[in-house]
Amino acid sequence: MREKTLFEKIIDRTIPAQVEFEDELCIVVRDIRPQAPIHLLIIPKKVIARVGMAEDADQALLGHLLLVAKKVAQKLKIEDGFRLVINNGAIAGETVPHMHVHLLAGRPLSWPPG
Repeated sequence: MREKTLFEKIIDRTIPAQVEFEDELCIVVRDIRPQAPIHLLIIPKKVIARVGMAEDADQALLGHLLLVAKKVAQKLKIEDGFRLVINNGAIAGETVPHMHVHLLAGRPLSWPPG
């Protein structure tokens, strides 16, 4: 049996996190190493190692994550300016093998990123 990912442990509540939103499909938590004043992680409860491994059957879940980003942005009153980031693989900065969406806001975000 494989070891649970950090995010599965957060979902299971065996590791504490500051939860901003949760529903049956995902959880939104504050990043412990924020890269902006607001840095949230939108994590699906279904384990998909990375977005590049998502399947056609995951389409509704992936769309749901973006709509949750919108809802959380509205809740935090940042809907006028935020960035969503999904890393795919270690070269792109992925550190946890459980797909998630970063929501960044609260300061001007330059382009190009990284």
